[in-house]
Amino acid sequence: MKVLASLSASRRVWNDVRRVFCGLVLVSMLLPLVWAVFLSLRTNTDLARHVSFNPLGPYTLNNYRELAGNLALMRWFLNSLLVSALGVVGVLSLSSLAGYAFGRLSFPGRNWIYGFVLLGLAIPDQSVILTRHHIFSTLHWHNSYAALVLPGLSAPFGVFLMTETFRALPKGLEDAARLDHASTFRIFWRILLPQTIPAQASLGIYTFLLSWNDYWWPLISATRSDMYTLTEGMAAAQTNYVEITGLGVLMAEAVMAGLPVLIIYCLFQHHIVRAVTGMVKL
Repeated sequence: MKVLASLSASRRVWNDVRRVFCGLVLVSMLLPLVWAVFLSLRTNTDLARHVSFNPLGPYTLNNYRELAGNLALMRWFLNSLLVSALGVVGVLSLSSLAGYAFGRLSFPGRNWIYGFVLLGLAIPDQSVILTRHHIFSTLHWHNSYAALVLPGLSAPFGVFLMTETFRALPKGLEDAARLDHASTFRIFWRILLPQTIPAQASLGIYTFLLSWNDYWWPLISATRSDMYTLTEGMAAAQTNYVEITGLGVLMAEAVMAGLPVLIIYCLFQHHIVRAVTGMVKL
């Protein structure tokens, strides 16, 4: 009994240590975000004199009002939102179809093709940037939404995730549907695809985050200011904003840039937890 009590006490101490450690990590990650929010609510005149954390204020919403009146910034925001949304829809559609084919169907060369797709995980985007630029230049697609969206639809990780998700589904679901003379597409659309919603939610958030934060390809493809994404536009105008408008507006831009990702994560958080839990069980 003494040994069991000692083990129980040690386990409680270890759990407390883990909680404290996780709490410290959480605080260290949230502190820059909180700092940016507080700075965005300070006047630029006040920040020009002294940049410090003052919970008593004074605070103002003028920085956000100035952003709302900046038509160029709103255009960049909408560009990023449209490109990211189209990228999520495209990746989920293609990855789900490919994952169902590789995970549930049998056809000649399936394993070879699947292995070839997974090779894309080992190829960085920077290594194919010249070829990609030449292709879109030949097609005269630069400075268009097609150029900003289409490269992101190549998602080997998405194909891998959805393939393994479809493979893990019970075989009985498909067999029961075939006994009812359901077609292959009907089995995919009505029976199996709804079972993969947690994995799709995780892939969708991952894709949205990559597309929203992408800077390298928009910098090369979008050369007109009206086609800038938010990351490219903020980088191009950052020096002017710091020198003319002030640090408060710059922090307000940072908060605005991170807000869509936070909202989407909060909306689909329970799906992510379900997906991670299912992977652990597998």
